[in-house]
Amino acid sequence: MSATVTEERIEHAGSRFRVVRATPKQIQVVWKDQQGVPYRTFDQVQAAFGKRGQTVRFLMNAGIFEPGGIPSGLHVENRKTLHELNLADAPGNFFLKPNGVFRIEGAGSERQAFISPSESFRQRAGELRLMSSRWLECAIQSGPILLTEGQRHPAFKDDSPNKLHRNGTGVDHKGRIVFAITERGQVVNFWDFAGLFLKLGCRNALFLDGGISQMAANPDKPVESNHFGAMFVIAE
Repeated sequence: MSATVTEERIEHAGSRFRVVRATPKQIQVVWKDQQGVPYRTFDQVQAAFGKRGQTVRFLMNAGIFEPGGIPSGLHVENRKTLHELNLADAPGNFFLKPNGVFRIEGAGSERQAFISPSESFRQRAGELRLMSSRWLECAIQSGPILLTEGQRHPAFKDDSPNKLHRNGTGVDHKGRIVFAITERGQVVNFWDFAGLFLKLGCRNALFLDGGISQMAANPDKPVESNHFGAMFVIAE
């Protein structure tokens, strides 16, 4: 089956967004190459996948990171935990509690995607020992969480003037992963960004990052990008 993705253009709350929906079995999370060096950019991911005979069909930065491209929180890739869950208190969007964890559980066609507050994820990981289990395929942590069971983050205000370029991800009622990013030149506050995911059929959604964020759908050449930490990838 082809991994070619479909991009939609959607208007919400006076802003325009690019949206891609994918199944959990399509999605990979990447941070470092086989030598342990962070990819950092879209074109580096494309080059590495190309050497393995794969074509990258989708790329998006996957959460807030520290200098050097180190994820600010949890990073699980190919069933291996490469960076631990971060429940610390500090300034910034990542630490605007509750923050959250995006994860894919299961294998093959049985994969399912979930987004939950980080504290809830810790409880589940403790109960099922997912952090070391092959059933946790991948996970990233970011913040703040946008939606929890259909409810916006308690800190969001519907009249907030804090409007910026943003990207995020949600899980819709069909179990699909929904990626959304403001078009270049468009801005949105957190309240309305969470509302976009409600409009797209998501009850749970997570903010990924702000002004540096980028998305590439069906690129036909190497994509120059900003420098990131983790990235979401669809490849065939």
